[in-house]
Amino acid sequence: MSSHWISIYALIGMFVLATVLPINMGVIAFVGAFLVGTLVAGMNAKAIMGGFPADLFLTLVGITYLFALAQNNGTIDWLVKLAVRAVRGRIAAIPWIMFFIAALLTAVGAVSPAAVAIIAPIALGFAAKYGINPLLMGLMVVHGAQGGGFSPISIYGGITNKIVARAGLPLNEMATMLASLGVNLAVALLLFFMFGGMKLVRQKADPTGAMPAVPRVAHGQGGAQVYGDAEGESFSEERRTATPDDDSLMDASPATPAEKGSRLYQIATVGGLLALAVLTLFFKQDIGFVSITIGLLLTLMAPNLQKRALGQVSWPEIMLIVGVSTYVGVMEKMGTIDFVGHSVAGLTSPLMAALLLCFVGAVVSAFASSTAVLGSLIPLAVPFLQGEAGVSAIGFIAAMAVSSTIVDVSPFSTNGALVLANAKGVDRDVFFRHLMVYGAIVTVVAPVVVWLLFVVL
Repeated sequence: MSSHWISIYALIGMFVLATVLPINMGVIAFVGAFLVGTLVAGMNAKAIMGGFPADLFLTLVGITYLFALAQNNGTIDWLVKLAVRAVRGRIAAIPWIMFFIAALLTAVGAVSPAAVAIIAPIALGFAAKYGINPLLMGLMVVHGAQGGGFSPISIYGGITNKIVARAGLPLNEMATMLASLGVNLAVALLLFFMFGGMKLVRQKADPTGAMPAVPRVAHGQGGAQVYGDAEGESFSEERRTATPDDDSLMDASPATPAEKGSRLYQIATVGGLLALAVLTLFFKQDIGFVSITIGLLLTLMAPNLQKRALGQVSWPEIMLIVGVSTYVGVMEKMGTIDFVGHSVAGLTSPLMAALLLCFVGAVVSAFASSTAVLGSLIPLAVPFLQGEAGVSAIGFIAAMAVSSTIVDVSPFSTNGALVLANAKGVDRDVFFRHLMVYGAIVTVVAPVVVWLLFVVL
């Protein structure tokens, strides 16, 4: 057996092990990089560590640190309250409010499971009170979180853009972002009409605009510990450190003097997020350094938040991503990436190769980590994307990004598990089957659709 096949089988084994057992895949990948690098490729530790993505590490730390500060100082709660009060009795608008809030959270740096963990209890509480189909509401939250996930200052966007840039492929950050948002928005619109959205248009809520107080999801329901998705661990520290007397996001009572006193801090936080977008998008500054700088400035305004925010940085997520990236770096130095790319292109046409990789990304991501899939499969496509194969690199990256993340509606992923855990007034077994069937349909259909939209057309 050649060294290339050994490294490929090792990567497959990592996905299987991380799916079956609640073990962070990053830890497995670091060990794999060490063992495959030394025993198979004859590399020393320095050469293996050459694949460690320092820039990506800084990006992930900076973004998640800044988002943790925004969560802790009440900015996220404040923005959610403003949005949900705006519906004022318009039942049909509630699912869309939840969709766009979830999209906004991931767009400014929240990992997808963290955004769903914040919004799903609120959204499904609304569904129970106002007779909204809970499956519709839960799917709207998940698709919203995935729709905003590829903004240039998001976790998924930062990962994908750096992988693409490192591979020397053409990079269009806005194309990937709009592809993800557009597909998820179209799916959400379809779901809205399929699951009774038009009936909601004719309904009105309490004219006073009073909102239900919704308890937070209980610890231990769903997530990485049950379903093996390492991304789910990234928001656990935030949930552990949340104070028990936090106001419900649905509390419509007037702000207290203490809340008014912190409003300037929350406005400063919103300004910091806007500054991050401007400096990275228009002035091309490094997103990692900029986000940490803004985070430090906000911390200086309230130093006691620093320790808690550092504990909420998505360390399991970061370990996962940098571990897989380091292993992929070993595979690149061994020549495995070129070997796989040329082999796939040689077995079938480049268009079919692109479709095959989209399918692999969707199936694996439905059970394992979307970020790990993006980190390992995009480099495999580099050889035939760099050739004169007629496959658009920008289009393929958009298709790969969407097909590898839209399947997170599966109940075996953290997002789907959170929706299942927070659904109220439903038969759990039936609801689980509905999520599973929907997830299976998306896993089969989405790769074909995005392949046709972004690669073929």
